[in-house]
Amino acid sequence: MNHSTLRLLGIASAGIVLALAPAARAQSACDADTNDDGAVDSADLGALLSQWGPCKACGSDLNRDGQVDSSDLGALLSLWGESCNPLPWATVLEQSPDPAIVTNAALRDAIVATGFPWRVRDNETQIEMVLIPPGSFQMGCSVSNAHLCSGNEGPIHTVTLTNAFYIGRYEVTQAQWTARMGSNPSLWKNPSPQVPADQVPNRPVDTTSWDTIQNFLGGSVNGPQLRLPTEAEWEYAYRAGTTTAYHSLPGHPDGTNDDVLANDIAWWGACPWCGGNSGNQTYPVGWKAGNGFGLHDMAGNVYEWTNDWTGPYPSFPVVNPTGPDSGPARVLRGGSFGDARTNLRASKRMWAPPNHLSNRFGFRVVRELEAPSK
Repeated sequence: MNHSTLRLLGIASAGIVLALAPAARAQSACDADTNDDGAVDSADLGALLSQWGPCKACGSDLNRDGQVDSSDLGALLSLWGESCNPLPWATVLEQSPDPAIVTNAALRDAIVATGFPWRVRDNETQIEMVLIPPGSFQMGCSVSNAHLCSGNEGPIHTVTLTNAFYIGRYEVTQAQWTARMGSNPSLWKNPSPQVPADQVPNRPVDTTSWDTIQNFLGGSVNGPQLRLPTEAEWEYAYRAGTTTAYHSLPGHPDGTNDDVLANDIAWWGACPWCGGNSGNQTYPVGWKAGNGFGLHDMAGNVYEWTNDWTGPYPSFPVVNPTGPDSGPARVLRGGSFGDARTNLRASKRMWAPPNHLSNRFGFRVVRELEAPSK
């Protein structure tokens, strides 16, 4: 059945004839491929008809007007038979952001507007990743109720990131590192009363230097190479639209400055006087609450290497900053199981020489994106 025939006949569903509006083309075949099987076909049509009418955050609401109707049907039919393969290096897990996780409507809209799937799995490494849309934010000092900022956390300045990117939903695990590298450098690779043996492979890999991580990142195929996030990308991803010391968590969608609530998002504080919750060890990724992008362990567990050399912040707005061209040390972010709570704040900075190994250091990965075909 061709498009013209469908437009002439309409489509009958539940005894109601649906008159087609002029075909308003959807953004891409990937928007109309609502079941994420790579093709726009009868399965997507059936899903659209089943959701006909008022429908908030429905996958079949292709023009995002809160209604599945003839406009959406016309858009789907205009793409009938086309294929969707926006990311040859990935498997799509969820096309649209889950409102229960990405609770901020503006962030959901920004993710959808990129034309890329929200949640994917990297086929080479099996790393789950989520999409971070372009945007602007205030980078730098965020004090908490109990902790002030260090001098190197300022001045606060506007940063604009013009390109969407994918970032690991979790820190790279020991299992993922071992599968790619053939050995496990981690100190925390034995079970404990808190972490059973079957969960140890899901602890973040530790004792990784910036230099050794480059071997893990290299050799990617079917798309841009994996890399570490820039420091600005990391902080933007941590904040997920918040301006507080700690990112959002259940019950606190706008983030929090309450240091006690940091226990809900992070493993931290090995020292007896810190009052932390880690018991001086790492934990499987994802056991603590995620942020407004769906990222876990951005605070605590292990520090995360970024790509930037350390250096002072500018006092003026910047676009897509990548840090100094050289320096003695690379920036780490997020704090760790062995750190005081102040190091869990969004703006807290740490650094170390790129060849430095520590059982408190790990990382998460980024993949860049090209513009989707329309």
